[in-house]
Amino acid sequence: MSGCIRQCDWDDNDVCRSCGTDYSPPKKLRPFHLAFPVDDLIAAKQFYTEVLGCSVGREKEESCVFKFYGHQIVAHKVPQMPKLSTNPVDGKDIPALHFGIVMDWNDWHKLKGKFESENIEFVVDPYTRYENQPGSQATMFIKDPCGNHLEFKSFKDESAIFDGSW
Repeated sequence: MSGCIRQCDWDDNDVCRSCGTDYSPPKKLRPFHLAFPVDDLIAAKQFYTEVLGCSVGREKEESCVFKFYGHQIVAHKVPQMPKLSTNPVDGKDIPALHFGIVMDWNDWHKLKGKFESENIEFVVDPYTRYENQPGSQATMFIKDPCGNHLEFKSFKDESAIFDGSW
């Protein structure tokens, strides 16, 4: 079988009709990769290691790889950060360009406490969005020293993460 190049067309058993890859559960999630700009690589490295607890992988003068909750994120040095746009959500200006992680409920609360005890400034203070509704989620936003926004969120009901019915 050939011709897929990961543009899989799944059959009823979650097997790609082209390449034969079996996507049926349980399938261990592979780490995602995300590259993002920074205009101060030294400050970024300090933030991602000391504030977020990331370990460092490969380092170069123009980039640094971090292990972010088991995923690979790479800071790339740029001469100037891109302009930020926001989008109104729940009466808050949410950065349209952001990344983050969906956490276990208790881990999210521990991280919230850590940020508060270390006086990390919130871009969006911790709160529960859609409280007592389907899709209820705890969320908080912070930013790194270069202006990249990170969202940390958690769902009490994990089935709501990808639920499109609400």
